[in-house]
Parts: sequence; structure tokens; C-alpha cells
Amino acid sequence: MSVEVIDRRPRLRRAQLNWLLTALPAFPLVLLVLRLWYLSRQDLPTMLLLVQYVSPLGMISALIIALIGIIPAIVLVLRTLGGILLVSSPDPNEAARRSLLGLTALRMPDWVVVLAVGLAGFTWQMRMLPALLMLVVAILGLTAVQRFPGERRMLVVATLAVPIALGVVELIWVWPGIRVALSAGETSTALLLVVPPLLGWLLTGPVPPRAARLATHWPAVLATLAAPIVVGALFLRAPVLPNSAVEIDDGAGIRVVRGQLVTVDDTATTVLQRGGDVVFIPNAQVRSKTLCPEPVRAQHSRITVRGWAVDESALEWAAPTRPVTGEVDPRCLGRALEPTTTKGVGR
Repeated sequence: MSVEVIDRRPRLRRAQLNWLLTALPAFPLVLLVLRLWYLSRQDLPTMLLLVQYVSPLGMISALIIALIGIIPAIVLVLRTLGGILLVSSPDPNEAARRSLLGLTALRMPDWVVVLAVGLAGFTWQMRMLPALLMLVVAILGLTAVQRFPGERRMLVVATLAVPIALGVVELIWVWPGIRVALSAGETSTALLLVVPPLLGWLLTGPVPPRAARLATHWPAVLATLAAPIVVGALFLRAPVLPNSAVEIDDGAGIRVVRGQLVTVDDTATTVLQRGGDVVFIPNAQVRSKTLCPEPVRAQHSRITVRGWAVDESALEWAAPTRPVTGEVDPRCLGRALEPTTTKGVGR
């Protein structure tokens, strides 16, 4: 009498994948609701007012701008870790059946990786580009191992020669920035520039089968746990309403109300102030309105690599920006255009 053993792990993996795909579209919606809850200072009536007037398209645009650099990071890290798991297993198909990480890497189309690399190249800061090149050479080497396991000469070129050559070229190109970073005491910037070129060739080959799961799944689990926290922290601080200043004359004098402009209708202008208070200003009292620019992002590092600031992305460098002038509209500072008649200043 024989006993047939049924392996239920592939079915469980598919069930986990189905649950993941079902819950994934709800994550942006949860972020949008939390953003409004955070903006309303946890006041339910204010949040309901914002839900009524805040444009979903504007919030989605703010979400995309805030998270545009994280999406390619997730794609490239999953492809790299999953590729290492597949090439380290004696049977890649069995590894893909048993591991959601391996299945993701095996089924990920090449065009998705290409789009992720292009998006990261435009949106990542210059100091992160060596890490991007490290992931690219690792994915190229792992793909060669998966698809051409018998081409030994090709594998030597793809997994050793190309990563080492690109790493040397990259080190030569960023060397001036490494020296300046070390002399300025910015050790983290120096490590981001020098470590990835040295590690690229180490990520292109297999690891011992017993250590493969430990070397791939635990980093993926830690990244999965950290990603929602990072995404939430970034988006909760992303602006979704325009900063504005409204100059009003309420009979007692001319004053300025500053805050985020919620809506303007036929009767009133609604402004959300910094403390969470909502002010309804009758349009008959409004003398003028102006948009106040966002504070200019301070440059956290003065290190440059051949003229390229390490904390600046290619998109920031190439995209047109509004010229910064020394003149600030006095209404954005809480002062009326006619200071001699000003009786008070709004928050």
C-alpha cells in the first residue's frame, strides 16, 4: 500500500499571490485617506470637508511625484534577489514554485526592468546612481546565467568582465567626488559612491543553496516591512493643496489670512490654516489673493561629481524650474499690501 504525498506549497503560494494582488490596489487609497486625515489634524469634520473639495487627481499627482523614485527600487531589488535565488537553486522551476520571490523574478518581463532602470536613472539622486549601476550589472549577469547556463565564455564575460570593467570606469568617474566627500567628512556619501562599484560582480553569481534563502528572503522581508513606512512618511508630507495668502478687509482693517486654499465658490473663499482651523472668508471682503511658493529645498550636501551635485537627480537638473528671486510677496509673510492700514495678521 503506497501513500501519495501531495505538496500543497505551490497552491499556498498562489493563494498568497492572489491576496497580494487583491490588496495592492487598496494601498494607494489608504494613503490618500491618511493624507487627508493628517492634513485635517485628525478632525473628522475638517477631513470630510477636504474629501468634498480636494481633487482626487491632484492627490494622485502628489502621490506619484512623492513616490516616483521608490517604484523602480522595488522592481530592481525584487528582480535581483529573486534572480540570485533562482540561479542558486539546482532546479529554478522548483524554486519558483516554492518561493513567491523566485516566481516574481521568473515572470517579470524584461521591459519592466528596462522601464524601471530608465525611471530610476532620471529620478534617483546622483549619489544613488552607483547603486543603480550595481543592480543593472547584477540583473544582466543573473539573466545570462538563467538563459545561457551552458555558454561558459559568455557567462565569464557577463558575470565577471563586464561588472569589473564598469566598476573600474565608475570609480574613475566618481573619484573626485569621493575625495571631496571624505575631506568634508560626509562618510555616507563617500560610501554610496565607492561601495556599489566594488560589489557589482559579487551579485551576479550563485550562492550556496543552503544560504540562498537566507541571503534573499530576509532582505526582501525587511524591505517589504520598511517600504510602507517609507512611502507613508514621504506622502504624508507631500503638499496636496496650494499655499496661499488672502488679503481681506473685514471692516476692522486690512489683514492677511495665510494657509492652504481649499476652494472658492460664489459666496466664500475657504482656507485651511496651519493649525487646522478652517476659515470661510466672504468674497465681498476679499481684496486680493496670491499663491505662495513652496520653500526652496536646501541643498543638504555641497559635494559635486564633475559639476553634478550628489543630491540632485537628472530630472531636477533637466526639468525647467521657476527662477528663485529675492523678492517675496509681503502677503506670503503675513503683511498686507498696504501696511499702514493693517490692523492684524492672520495665521
